[in-house]
Amino acid sequence: MNLDLRIPMGLMFLIVGVIMSLFGLFTRGSVIYERSAGLNINLIWGFVMLAFGLTMFLLGRASDRRAAAEPIEGTNRPLGGRGMGH
Repeated sequence: MNLDLRIPMGLMFLIVGVIMSLFGLFTRGSVIYERSAGLNINLIWGFVMLAFGLTMFLLGRASDRRAAAEPIEGTNRPLGGRGMGH
């Protein structure tokens, strides 16, 4: 079983992105954003993390599907065949 690193990494960024986006949504218009020129940084970076996590997760899944469809090396030998040199 070969697990592509993009799958768990994508899931981690998806989870953190959801948490940050929800926090940004629930704190819209709050005083905490005065220091950041009125920008809701949590909401912005939450969406960025969601997009990045989704991209990594989908690329990892596509890679797993492509690897599963390819034949395994050395399995296309004729039946009853011997090793090399015989």
